[in-house]
Amino acid sequence: MPRSRTVTWSDPALFAAARDLSGLDFLRAIMNGALPRPPVAELLGIRAIEVEKGRVVFEMEAAEYHYNPLNIVHGGVTATLLDTVMGCAAQTLLDAGIAYTTTDLQVRYVRTVTIASGVLRAEGKVVHGGRRFVTAEGRVTDGAGKLVAHGSCGCLTIMPER
Repeated sequence: MPRSRTVTWSDPALFAAARDLSGLDFLRAIMNGALPRPPVAELLGIRAIEVEKGRVVFEMEAAEYHYNPLNIVHGGVTATLLDTVMGCAAQTLLDAGIAYTTTDLQVRYVRTVTIASGVLRAEGKVVHGGRRFVTAEGRVTDGAGKLVAHGSCGCLTIMPER
């Protein structure tokens, strides 16, 4: 039986107007609804729950449309959730006008995820906050609080052109 899902999102060009915000203020604006969620967050159902300097917590409901052919949530969805919270934790340290990009991502899966897993809670924390390079770690737990995946990443800061 076919299923369908409709996804709507805001024009990502709206974020250009927020370049004068620090990374922390930018993420708080998204969490508080002053700015829209990015398209990937709309697509996967990721929402910010807590945002503070060096740490973020996001949630996402495990859904059937995240499934792979094995009838479990695709590992790439969990990796995306981890990449998002670790990168956003790094972003909270950045001044206005400075961007970042993930340079590497390590993910360890310890439990399968299905719709029975419920709401996935992901926490990202900065481990090292340098001027040019930031490292972070993250954890994803299921609705029962059980660890499903953890990881680490590196982020390179991108300075504005002079």
